[in-house]
Amino acid sequence: MWKEIGDREFGKLRPNLFSNRIKSSRIASLQLSNHKEIVSSHRGSINSLQVDLTEGRYLLAGAADASVAVYDIQRATDHEGDGLIAKHRSLFVVDKQHEHGHRYAISSATWYPIDTGLFVTGSYDHHINVWDTNTTQVVMNFKMPGKVYRTAMSSLATSHMLIAAGTEDVQVRLCDIASGAFAHTLSGHRDGVMSVEWSTSSEWVLITGGCDGAIRFWDIRRAGCFRVLDQSYSQLGRRPPLQTRSTANKVAITKSSSTAQSSSVKSRSLQRKNTNGNSLKHAGLNRYSAQVKGSMKQRLHPGMLSTQDRATAHYGAIIGLKSTGDGMYLLSAGSDSRLRLWDTESGCNTLVNFEITRLQTSKPIQLATTQDSAIVFVPCMTTTKAFDMWSGKTMLNFRGHYENVSCCWYSAQDQELYTGGNDRQILVWSPANSTTGEVDEWRKGQAAALDQDNWSD
Repeated sequence: MWKEIGDREFGKLRPNLFSNRIKSSRIASLQLSNHKEIVSSHRGSINSLQVDLTEGRYLLAGAADASVAVYDIQRATDHEGDGLIAKHRSLFVVDKQHEHGHRYAISSATWYPIDTGLFVTGSYDHHINVWDTNTTQVVMNFKMPGKVYRTAMSSLATSHMLIAAGTEDVQVRLCDIASGAFAHTLSGHRDGVMSVEWSTSSEWVLITGGCDGAIRFWDIRRAGCFRVLDQSYSQLGRRPPLQTRSTANKVAITKSSSTAQSSSVKSRSLQRKNTNGNSLKHAGLNRYSAQVKGSMKQRLHPGMLSTQDRATAHYGAIIGLKSTGDGMYLLSAGSDSRLRLWDTESGCNTLVNFEITRLQTSKPIQLATTQDSAIVFVPCMTTTKAFDMWSGKTMLNFRGHYENVSCCWYSAQDQELYTGGNDRQILVWSPANSTTGEVDEWRKGQAAALDQDNWSD
């Protein structure tokens, strides 16, 4: 790291390249933190973790004992070991003893995207609560038809305040905070919906994964889903760059224009030979064929055609979804212990071969990615694995929990990873601190550089 700092001081490295190298080196050195500890206030498995998107300071955790807690990860409550270990205790806890608390396990806890004054919890008691952070009171309540598996809010939304809820019911419901009522009901899944994820490129696109093995794309402004992912519809690797695609499009346009010109010349010569009555008949036939083709295109809509509507992305329930930061790719995890990377533009399976993993199937899992989406963190039973997004190779293994890991969250601000498991613990994985040996080596290098003569003997 000190070499990169020196190169940056002398102008040998550009700022973006320098920051990317530092971040990648910090991620590669992630280990169980020996200077930061979160004191868990929960008596059940940790099902959900999220750091707020505005300040990157407050960690929200939901657990199976129907409790939700907020932790300040920037400012420690006390220290141990001569001040070397910073302990972060919960700022407040809301549990069953609260008058409006959940009765059963909390499956999902999410911050309001643009402010830490509100947060949303979904529970197995068939309720979604919207909480005021300052007063710890419920300001809005939504009664759902079944257990709530996952809730999500769009971080891009400027025109709506919708909570997407996946429950054990086959329908996906959108709860409107502004009106306090259900805004939409999305029908299409044939079993419960365990995963919901808003697109990171459009505030109107919602992605859902069901227990029927289907992943559906919805435009909430229109009726029906507009895409159903099929694992047999694939492409090899990532899509080509924009430059190559633009040149290919130019070649295709020139070819199509040349063929269109030749066909127009032929049609004109034929029209001269034929009589007016025959030309009218041909025009009527062309119109009829165009109408038939248009109706066929309508029938081929993925939300309507039965063969495509029954397509599956996994041989089992979809237990996790995560969209990349640019919204171009989607990662899915299934109860068949498979990870798949999808191209959201074409709907193709990119055939990235993620190394063999074993995923828990009893409940949804929470995936996490780095800021540049190059690395994905996946809870794999008692460990959390870091995979390279584009090659599928395992880069890191995080072992520290005594039982299965259910959720993880990556903080891009501090390059730290937070994991929660069935052992009721929240573990912090931080980059390794610079050793004194590296500091001494850098100082010696700087002294040697200063001691050099600037003239020739």
